[in-house]
Amino acid sequence: MSTCVMAGAVAEPGPAPDSGWRAYGGDAGGTRYSALTEITPANVAALEVAWTFRTGELGQGVKDWTRSAFEATPILYDGTLYLTTSSTDVVAVNAVTGKLRWRHLSESRKDLRYSDGVSRGVSLWVDETTPGESVCHGRIYAPTLDGRLLALDAATGKPCDDFGGHGAVNLLLDIRSQFKEGDEWRDYLVTSPPAVLDGKVIVGSSIGDNRAVLEELGTVRAYDARSGKLLWSWDPIPRDPSNLVYKEWNPDSLKTASAANAWAPLSVDSERHLVFVPTGSASPDFFGGERPGDNRWANSVVALDGETGQLRWGQQLVHHDLWDYDVASQPTVADVVHDGKRIPAIIQATKTGFLFTFDRETGAPIFPVVERAVPQDAVPGEHPSPTQPFPVAPPALTRQAPVTADDAWGLAWFDTRACRKRIESYRSEGIFQPPSLKDSLMQPGNAGGSNWGGIAFDAKRQVAVALTMNLPFVVALIPRADLRSERESGKYPDAEFARQTGTPYGMRREAFKSGLGIPCVKPPWGVLSAVDMARGTIKWQIPLGDTPYIHVNLGMPAIGGPIVSASGLVFIAASLDDRMRAFDTDTGKLLWEVKLPAGGQATPMTYSIGGRQYLVIAAGGYKSDSTRGDYLVAYALPR
Repeated sequence: MSTCVMAGAVAEPGPAPDSGWRAYGGDAGGTRYSALTEITPANVAALEVAWTFRTGELGQGVKDWTRSAFEATPILYDGTLYLTTSSTDVVAVNAVTGKLRWRHLSESRKDLRYSDGVSRGVSLWVDETTPGESVCHGRIYAPTLDGRLLALDAATGKPCDDFGGHGAVNLLLDIRSQFKEGDEWRDYLVTSPPAVLDGKVIVGSSIGDNRAVLEELGTVRAYDARSGKLLWSWDPIPRDPSNLVYKEWNPDSLKTASAANAWAPLSVDSERHLVFVPTGSASPDFFGGERPGDNRWANSVVALDGETGQLRWGQQLVHHDLWDYDVASQPTVADVVHDGKRIPAIIQATKTGFLFTFDRETGAPIFPVVERAVPQDAVPGEHPSPTQPFPVAPPALTRQAPVTADDAWGLAWFDTRACRKRIESYRSEGIFQPPSLKDSLMQPGNAGGSNWGGIAFDAKRQVAVALTMNLPFVVALIPRADLRSERESGKYPDAEFARQTGTPYGMRREAFKSGLGIPCVKPPWGVLSAVDMARGTIKWQIPLGDTPYIHVNLGMPAIGGPIVSASGLVFIAASLDDRMRAFDTDTGKLLWEVKLPAGGQATPMTYSIGGRQYLVIAAGGYKSDSTRGDYLVAYALPR
């Protein structure tokens, strides 16, 4: 059962034509591009707060508040912004005044611990076969933390009764759920808004990492947008001998092979009726001895036929993942000019710091991809891939080399010395170094490179803007017999331990930081890059974010993403310094920055109503790493 709460009477302006953000990524292809030009490099410094809305939630959505975060990007429809709170309530806000129009209480279970207690937004479908004033003419689709997909009337927030069971579809069916009543943890949920194509609502899933070999299935599913009927499903891991990649898997390993789920947003090409899916690792992430081979189609970007769900093409971007290098960003549907020709493309950002670029009709690389030899010194029972794919261009946007003593850094000499000693005691062979029983520095770390913020693409300028991180992680495998004692020893208070049940090893990992909480390697740790996609070269790179204590722009770790506008602006928050900024797209020059009421670990959006352009960001903070809040803040130029 779900509940809809209507706001009190609010004096609101009449309907006005809207322009802007109808999908999570700005459009169905995830370009995060706005054609609006009222806010320009010349006047952006004059932006001021137009309104602020508060959700009323500060981590109440899950039992463990440290796993909860307000990371939503709203969408705009008919003068209203729609978004989800951290507990997956759905909120509709007047886009001009910031006043609540309605709130739908999803009633997700708050007595559970969720593997990732976030929700990044909702999706919209307009039923063009019905009159504009009819019930559920516009439908808002919102996944919940406890595994349901809701369909709500955009006008009222009430459930669309013809969808599934009284407005909801149960997503826990047929995915081999490991949840049993009485369990404290729920490890299957949907954190990204669905894709919408040809009257279908298409969802991936988020699956809690590293629990075991046997986990939930990473099935992508398409539902009828009106009835909620399941129309097709696609499992990244082949289960049938007729599958073309079935022979690449060990038949015995397929009995337990799990996950490879698409937790990042999907993209669609409505002209070609294609769905683009970014997939994650097969489980568990850091030991693959029970899943020998390349593990296709894990760690891939694939194109599915929107009508049938059949695979049209696929490209694996990491073979036999041992590093949690999920494809974590929404694929970007873009027309790229290459060798004088305009090519329909997919640009895929990755945790490895690469941008891969493929022809979206055929999957052929636009910039060549080569296989290069990578380190092989793995633990007994592990068989790493001898090579990994590297794009010839653009160059990597994050560090991939071994971490050496010369990379040590600290706010004071003693801090630097301590970091240097730790580096000298660790193992570090650069990207794709297999995990070991010895503490090893993983660069890039499992947070990226690029994470779920993805890229923004300006087609006119042929520029892709990407946020990446230079934040190594310390990783170690632990023999099964020693896992409990090491976890309870108290020696690793900031580390995450994982069971990896069904393998000989547990796992320990943590960000490589000093005792002051600052990364132990030289800055920048957060970098904003503009890439010339016609040439495959870096146009500019700048540090993003002020450090604590000394408040210098050295570039901080960041979670979120950029957007770009036709007027030549890049907007981004993301950094853990609680600020939002605007940069010149052509030069990277900082043009505006503002202190947010909380951390802006989300991707902004922009729209225009009544001739006024608004810039909106969710300021909710990132778990325990930045200021927590429940703010949705809109900026605009003075009237």
